[in-house]
Amino acid sequence: MSPSKSPSKSPSGLRQRQTASPTPADKDSVSTPSQQAGSRSSKASRYLLVLVSLALSTTYFYLHYHAFSEPYGPDYALCSPNGAKIYTVDADNPKVQCIVVQNGYFVDAGSLGEVKQRWNSVAAVLDANATATSLPVRFIPAGAIIVPGITDSHTHTLEYGFTKVLPLEGTRTVRETVGRIRQYIDSKPDLLADKSKIVEGWGWDHTKWLETTWPSSADLESDPVVAGRPIILQSKDGHALWVSQNILTAMQPLPDEVEGGVIIRDESGQPTGVLLDNAQILANAHRPVPTYEQLQLRFNLTVQDAVAHGLTSVHDAGFDPVSLEFFRRYAEETTLPIRVYGMTHFNESSEYWGDRAQKIMGSSNGRLIARSVKIFADGALRTGGAALYEPYTDNPSTSGFMRIEPEVLKSIIPRFLKDGWQVNVHAIGDRANGLVLDAFEAALQHANVTALRPRLEHAQILAEKDMARFGALGVIASIQPTHATDDMWYAEERLGPERIKSLYAFRSILDHGGRITLGSDMPVEGVNPLAGFYAAITRLTEEGTSPHGPGGWFPEQRMSRMEALKGMTLDPAYASFSDDTLGSISIGKRADYVVFSQDIMTIATEKILQTQVLATVIDGGVVYGSI
Repeated sequence: MSPSKSPSKSPSGLRQRQTASPTPADKDSVSTPSQQAGSRSSKASRYLLVLVSLALSTTYFYLHYHAFSEPYGPDYALCSPNGAKIYTVDADNPKVQCIVVQNGYFVDAGSLGEVKQRWNSVAAVLDANATATSLPVRFIPAGAIIVPGITDSHTHTLEYGFTKVLPLEGTRTVRETVGRIRQYIDSKPDLLADKSKIVEGWGWDHTKWLETTWPSSADLESDPVVAGRPIILQSKDGHALWVSQNILTAMQPLPDEVEGGVIIRDESGQPTGVLLDNAQILANAHRPVPTYEQLQLRFNLTVQDAVAHGLTSVHDAGFDPVSLEFFRRYAEETTLPIRVYGMTHFNESSEYWGDRAQKIMGSSNGRLIARSVKIFADGALRTGGAALYEPYTDNPSTSGFMRIEPEVLKSIIPRFLKDGWQVNVHAIGDRANGLVLDAFEAALQHANVTALRPRLEHAQILAEKDMARFGALGVIASIQPTHATDDMWYAEERLGPERIKSLYAFRSILDHGGRITLGSDMPVEGVNPLAGFYAAITRLTEEGTSPHGPGGWFPEQRMSRMEALKGMTLDPAYASFSDDTLGSISIGKRADYVVFSQDIMTIATEKILQTQVLATVIDGGVVYGSI
């Protein structure tokens, strides 16, 4: 199924195939209308040209430029000096040489000759005195390309910025991680002097330590500077908290069990200081609510990295009440520096709110939308919490767990859909994915499920019987390719040699009619979208390795380059109900685009990650680099 196209389409005479590459003369500025007039030998020919131009410009503007506030010439044209190197992701016009941007919108696309011819004529007619200036034409460097603005379809925006404050990722031992915490405390005189102040951080990953065992509160007490403080540290995947003894004591008495979560205990039954999934809620009362200024810092740190890597939009997979209010206030006070599509978190213990909560449909000049709900079905594969049909191969005592009861899923999902909410569900294990698909099917009698574009966030392990339901229901698979290249090293031990084939089965999802959007799950993975692009088409690590050799891990599940590019541009736009204004370089859409230093669609795969972002552009304006 193709996403709906922009209603603004070019007349057949205005969008032609590229017919010529630019000559050196093409690089000169377009001649002014007065110069054109001077070259004409008779009033009759001039009069005829004006009539033709008037008809051309009138048709052009009325069909395409209804959104523009000023009926005058374009802001600029941007072209490739060596042929059609602009990948539009527009099926009607897939590669062009030039684009024209006016007032933040794409208004034309074609060869350099076509653009010069069309826009000279328009400029001549619009100015009765024939004094309109020529169309400014700029060129990207030779070898560079342009693609539509890139979307990361699954992020934790403020949390990524949080990781930049006290970075814990990349350590090799628990001792090194504790050392990072000490360095942070030492660098903050007020924190060092006051042991009652809470220390928070994000990013530890015990699966990357030399001894892949869970950390403990005792590890935090081993350092004299760190010891005795209230400390709460989020794991890289967001599914575990590591807390100090100070916090553990404050949480007493702890329940024996937590539905949908785990309190890690030692052999004597004492809590060790690690809380999984829903058990993390036990520590929430001891976490201070961040101030607006703190959240602003985190957001700005995220945006800084995002635009530097070519991101123009992010889908935030977890607006809790604090972050929702932050973005609402930010959007009211100023224009967001990047587009944000937010998923409002549904707390399993809360009452249904879909019939009374207000959706945000496009504030901050269309840059903030929050019309979807995010539900957690199960835990994570990394922590053994993904809900499976059969027990884990490496731990037959468990099949993982659901964070929400199947009966609740079948109750609330139809209600949210009936009330017009897009429903996005975190589902990793095959059982969790199957149960969510059951709930979507049950909702068919209440709502047009396909029209509301439901999403499975992660969709990591899928039983064959569930694959076909993606296409039939119109469910979108929101996947993170770099998760595959991370997990491939331990996943078979966890799932066994047969079940592993249904993990990260990108090609199978597409072949069953599913639509895929690509994301990073940052801060679980890095911010660079090209890392996901590379992983999707190679299924290799950045070093070119995999458990199956240099050909890739289950290479039959690779995506094509065009599928991956579409998964970062047009498909995320569809998944956020924005495909009429974003996702492709098409006339009438907002001028979001990225200039890459290399042609990622043709160069050798080992060179893809060497590609630099030369410019990131939102609404026609450069937010990173230059053009």
